[in-house]
Amino acid sequence: MEYKEREIRPITIDVDRQHKRYGYRAIKRAFDFLASLAGLLILSPLFLVIAVAIKLEDPKGSVFYSQIRLGQNQAPFKMYKFRSMVSNADELLAQLLAKNEVNGAMFKMHTDPRVTHTGRFIRKYSLDELPQLLNVLLGQMSLVGPRPPLPREVTEYTTYDMQRLSVKPGCTGLWQATVRNSVGFDEMVKLDLIYISRRSISFDLYVIFKTLIVFIKPNTD
Repeated sequence: MEYKEREIRPITIDVDRQHKRYGYRAIKRAFDFLASLAGLLILSPLFLVIAVAIKLEDPKGSVFYSQIRLGQNQAPFKMYKFRSMVSNADELLAQLLAKNEVNGAMFKMHTDPRVTHTGRFIRKYSLDELPQLLNVLLGQMSLVGPRPPLPREVTEYTTYDMQRLSVKPGCTGLWQATVRNSVGFDEMVKLDLIYISRRSISFDLYVIFKTLIVFIKPNTD
């Protein structure tokens, strides 16, 4: 992990400066649009294989799962994923909240009983996230940025945490590309704010490159 001791102090985001970075934001949006469009076209055969596997395991459930998330400035949008859990996962969540394994405004279980066999595989290789390329194409997300939280999570945010919602959310970010699931909520927020404060085209490409390594050395959680 490359962001440790020197990042202990709290980070304050200059929102006005980030908003005025017109050149960077224009290039980032153009790259997002072209890359997501190419990705959707190239990966369409893989989408079909995953869809068939999901349906074979659970014919009654849908292939895709959508969920309202909050993006830049808390703007709500519908985020898409391949369904990796049983069809009644949201109803079962209330029974599992007491078993949350991380502190802060985020739910995580090392072995979530709601995850299907197909879901476990596509999560391991982060394939469940691929439909978010559509969110990127529509301009609701970027390829790189803080992960969009659930509305119920944001109700627990502090003013400090809210800074991560000052930019467009992303499919991947600094914490996913480096420490992945080994950190808690506070560490995740810190890494998101480090990314926002330093973001640039070269830094975005670095995060994308590091994320691609996940496909070679997949998540073991």
